Amino acid sequence: MIIVLKHGASEAEIQEINDRLIQEGFKIHLSEGVEKTIIGAVGDRSRLEGLDLEALPWVEKVVPILAPYKLVSREFHPSDTVIKIGEREIGGSQIHVMAGPCSVESRTQIMETAHAVKEAGATFLRGGAFKPRTSPYAFQGLEEEGLKLLAEAREETGLPVITEVVDLRDVELVASYADILQIGARNMQNFNLLKEVAKTDRPIMLKRGPSATLEEWMLAAEYILDGGNPNVMFCERGIRTFENYTRNTLDLSMVPALHTLSHLPVIVDPSHGTGRWQLVAPMAQAAIAAGADGLIVEVHPHPEKALSDGKQSLTPPNFQTMMSDLERIAKVFDRSILKGGAQ
Repeated sequence: MIIVLKHGASEAEIQEINDRLIQEGFKIHLSEGVEKTIIGAVGDRSRLEGLDLEALPWVEKVVPILAPYKLVSREFHPSDTVIKIGEREIGGSQIHVMAGPCSVESRTQIMETAHAVKEAGATFLRGGAFKPRTSPYAFQGLEEEGLKLLAEAREETGLPVITEVVDLRDVELVASYADILQIGARNMQNFNLLKEVAKTDRPIMLKRGPSATLEEWMLAAEYILDGGNPNVMFCERGIRTFENYTRNTLDLSMVPALHTLSHLPVIVDPSHGTGRWQLVAPMAQAAIAAGADGLIVEVHPHPEKALSDGKQSLTPPNFQTMMSDLERIAKVFDRSILKGGAQ
């Protein structure tokens, strides 16, 4: 439910509505724009009727939100959410590229990659320290040692770090090293984990589950916002279909769909979305054309030796070429690729 206030409503009038709603058990989310002030109320709608808020002279209208997701919806929050990480902003006109290896394998590997992707223009360093794998015998990551290496790479390059958290017991540990916490596709509906990351002050990247519908994905994000963390970004990484040439089917229609229904930024992962390095750059270009706010791409100095996802990893020279092409694509849509030197 949203309560739209008339232009010029005073702070005291806004507070009176807030107090009434809180007394009835509603969670309040205030959005103050240039023209309108909107109060979002999440709770038992039947209890709202007795408050008769539309009778207040400074209330323009009360509008129910019929969709099952509330806080995530654009009805609730009409303006785009911009997530600030230091001086970087995700969700504005500038496009961010997050790049790095699937897994942190060694100090040499992560340092070489971090410097290479920054030089090419990446604004964030990605790398997995905890790696959930289909096979129990596959490389599972360096865990805290990997987090320490990512932090060291950030110190050397100035690139903020995004890495995945896979267990609610590790949330505090990973948050102490990372700038963005990634919820992987397998954990999209791990509701206990979503509730736990909602308690942190770190932005959250929520990847789409391999068989998740748009509504299920948005409801997963709702868990995080409802838990108190408004800094969430979606990540389209492909879904499972009958096609087996590509690793997944990258559903770029979700980018404009999410922008229509939600105010949260949208990132695209063409590496997991295709599973083939030759397809990463073309799909990255298509993602920018579809309106993505950023990309997350796997880069490895020696993909043939990678302990995970080598087939979908770009080499640093290939990544450099892709970044140059993306700059030209972005300009067509009056946007720009923010370069890694920004601090």
